Amino acid sequence: MPELNYAGAVNAALRRCLEELPETLLYGEDVAKPGGVHGVTRRLWKDFGDRVFDTPISESAILGTAVGAAMMGRRPIVEIMWADFFLVALDQLVNQAANIRYVSQGRLTAPLTVRTQQGNSPAACAQHSQNLEAMFTYVPGLRVVVPSTPQNAYDSMVSAVYSDDPVVVFDNRTLYLGEKQQVETGGAVKPIGGGTVRRTGAAATVVTWGAMTHRVLAAADRLAEEGTEVTVLETPWLNPFDHEAVHRSVAATGGRLAVVHEANVTGGFGGEVVVRALEAGVLSGRPLRIGAADTRIPAAPRLAGALIPDTEQILTELRKFTRA
Repeated sequence: MPELNYAGAVNAALRRCLEELPETLLYGEDVAKPGGVHGVTRRLWKDFGDRVFDTPISESAILGTAVGAAMMGRRPIVEIMWADFFLVALDQLVNQAANIRYVSQGRLTAPLTVRTQQGNSPAACAQHSQNLEAMFTYVPGLRVVVPSTPQNAYDSMVSAVYSDDPVVVFDNRTLYLGEKQQVETGGAVKPIGGGTVRRTGAAATVVTWGAMTHRVLAAADRLAEEGTEVTVLETPWLNPFDHEAVHRSVAATGGRLAVVHEANVTGGFGGEVVVRALEAGVLSGRPLRIGAADTRIPAAPRLAGALIPDTEQILTELRKFTRA
């Protein structure tokens, strides 16, 4: 198994799909000759020629052509350079791609993968730091995934490209240059959906995804040193979301549920996780939601860092929650 960081794992997944599926195309702003703004698509243009190409700076054109190409038998993989830029091209994804199966009575599909990156990083500012995954889980017909590890990134990208539904893949840019890990490449395509129990404990269930997974695990390790063990359930696939796995885990941890994500608490997908658990009757008391403050993200790294949950904040909140 090769050792790859997160960006390398995504690159390997894209390479596999381009090799195995001749109908695939890869395009977006600066993805070909420059190799992507974060280097994720580096060298693919050299190896796959005009199937990998750069586009003008027009998100609506990128998504619009991708929808048409997908309907006509291609399997496009397109990049929206920053998740914030989705907002100028929502019609093509929300009103068109997500509706293809429905309005054609199943005669057409839109096997379209849209990859983007989001989250806070130094000097990202208010227009380059939003976490918008919850917005897309609201749309029937779209699949949404937020990976956290190189293996997870590889598996979910391959699954997305092989899917006959439109899939939005949200990377967190802070993960691209993380530590290398052994990544199992090749093999069967993993089914869409599901999650992974990253550690077990009886004090509570903590559900998380994306970059927050690493901070939650670090907080859980420190909590364990104090004698309190929690279950950490990572759920990268937000649509489809495995609510039943959450409910089983919550029932096994005394009905205590916490959800941690980088997105704002208000309107974040954690609210949906909590409500479904409440409806299922598995909660024994108040739940806990941890997320970013409901404000814009400033340019100053120190100020921005104060608004995003870090390991210390997560530890403090979980400590109070499990001992209440």
